[in-house]
Amino acid sequence: MAFGNRDLAVDLGTANTLVYERGRGIVVSEPSVIAVDADRGEVYAVGDEAHRMIGRTPATISATRPLRHGVIADFEVTEQMLRYFLRKAQASRWARPRVIMCVPSGVTEVETRAVEEACLSAGARQVALIEEPIAAAIGAGLEIAEPTGHMVVDIGGGTSEVAVISMGEIVVETSLRLAGYDLDEAIMAYVRRHANMAIGQPTAEEIKITAGSAFPMPETIEVEVRGRELLSGLPRTVMLDSNDIRSALAENVQQIVDAVRETLDQTPPELSSDILVHGILLAGGGALLHGLAERLEDETSMPTRVADSPLTCVAVGAGQALEEFDAIARRQILARRHPRQRGPRMRR
Repeated sequence: MAFGNRDLAVDLGTANTLVYERGRGIVVSEPSVIAVDADRGEVYAVGDEAHRMIGRTPATISATRPLRHGVIADFEVTEQMLRYFLRKAQASRWARPRVIMCVPSGVTEVETRAVEEACLSAGARQVALIEEPIAAAIGAGLEIAEPTGHMVVDIGGGTSEVAVISMGEIVVETSLRLAGYDLDEAIMAYVRRHANMAIGQPTAEEIKITAGSAFPMPETIEVEVRGRELLSGLPRTVMLDSNDIRSALAENVQQIVDAVRETLDQTPPELSSDILVHGILLAGGGALLHGLAERLEDETSMPTRVADSPLTCVAVGAGQALEEFDAIARRQILARRHPRQRGPRMRR
């Protein structure tokens, strides 16, 4: 390892980007948002500062998320954002670290190449990729190298991934392009439809965190929702409760539950019996939705638990995988030469 070049692991998420530095742990954790001056093409702000600008910028500046559903939607802007995060993590601006990047398990070859190219352009010396469910399992302390089945459900901002892992590999997976942001949008649509009021994504996210649930809550929570009335265009406040929010989220939550059931249905019997012992592990920000573990347990009869630190376990797992950087890079080259098929791929 060259002087000043410490290996990094990057969890480049639709919602947040986390950077783990070997020997130090997580050194960057900021929203995956970049504000660009449209006229001059200059980067105005990145991360926390840019996130505060969403929905509050003048016409010339746009604060956007350059990733959609876990994949790069705007290559140049993603590269600029990555460069900022890599530079922030490294003391020396001349450092060219080796980087492990986390990718959704259902991405295509083209989407994978885009992540690699963006990372190399942003200053990495060498890039290896790790699938998010595997990183989440490592970060949560599962013994994935053993010939035992483990199920991981990783619900991020842009994708939800269900994977059964054995001997360090994904055996069966289902990847949904539906996750945290779709839950926010469902709340926005519900408020528009039932209260004739427009609210922004940050407001919807706050409502989801406070009163969103996948299973009836022990006591009803009321939330005050401020927004703009559609008819008059004037600011207005309405009261909603957790039952309203649960019905707003019901359809999307059901899709996640169906994906888990579908994956269990495809799982070889020996691994299914292992999952019955070890249970289902929930990771990602979506794992924090009230009652989701209870709902999955109720519908699948499998014990379900939330990872100790669902928001960081993917980045921590990728960071621990830095010890095996060469082995991961080698496996990637072999996989490119001999691609193999796994059961259900990415679906909307």
